[in-house]
Amino acid sequence: MPPPARGDGSIPVGKRLGSETLYGVHLVLAALRVGRRSVREVWIASGREDGKAREIRDLATAQGVRVSRHPRARLDREIPGGVHQGVVAFASPLPLSNEDEIVEGCGSRPFLVVLDGVEDPRNLGAIIRSSVAAGVDGMLISARRSAPLGPAAARASAGCSETVRIGRCANVVALLRRFRKAGIWTVGLDPGAEGLWTEFDYRMGFAMVVGGEGKGLRPLVRRSVDATVRIPMQPGSESLNVSVAAGIALFEAVRQRRLAGPPRK
Repeated sequence: MPPPARGDGSIPVGKRLGSETLYGVHLVLAALRVGRRSVREVWIASGREDGKAREIRDLATAQGVRVSRHPRARLDREIPGGVHQGVVAFASPLPLSNEDEIVEGCGSRPFLVVLDGVEDPRNLGAIIRSSVAAGVDGMLISARRSAPLGPAAARASAGCSETVRIGRCANVVALLRRFRKAGIWTVGLDPGAEGLWTEFDYRMGFAMVVGGEGKGLRPLVRRSVDATVRIPMQPGSESLNVSVAAGIALFEAVRQRRLAGPPRK
């Protein structure tokens, strides 16, 4: 019997040396290229001989990682319900940064993302992917009521989770107070806000705060940010998916910051 999938999309590995099972071409390639994880073994489906498969094999071999071929049916059993694309890897968990490393390593004009209660690993992965594309300096995820940064979120990020600094935050409100003391402005996405997402000045150092699916920002978090903004909707429309809303706001920040030019040294 194949092992059952857990709620976060990861696979219990039992006695296997690796503690997480990664799957999908982009994620496995990113894990090997970036090297933040210890990849211990790679499986490639028998018959897959394309360029990506060869690159994965060559990278793994160069790093002393065992590579083996298996029938696709065996990979299907290892990743029940997952789209593995013929590639599976067994690796250590992704190491997370702490708050100090993220807050203090951003330069003169920080561009940060704080996620407070995003519970769907696919949404988490999509926001990570958009954040990396937008060029954020780092991300902080609330320790409670948030999706685990496991294989499902990592795959949804298309491997971007391997490249950006991500940390867990024990207390979001305390973090927002820390930002204020450090001169970092905070803006929360809130469908009930008066101001539009284009009206906030993202050219300065700031952190974008994104609440969870359905409930959005928690009341205390909403009261703790410097400003809230909304993305207007047509009458009768439901709210945007949280990852879509985050992407829209992030790239308004990108637009403004490009017009402002590079930060002064």
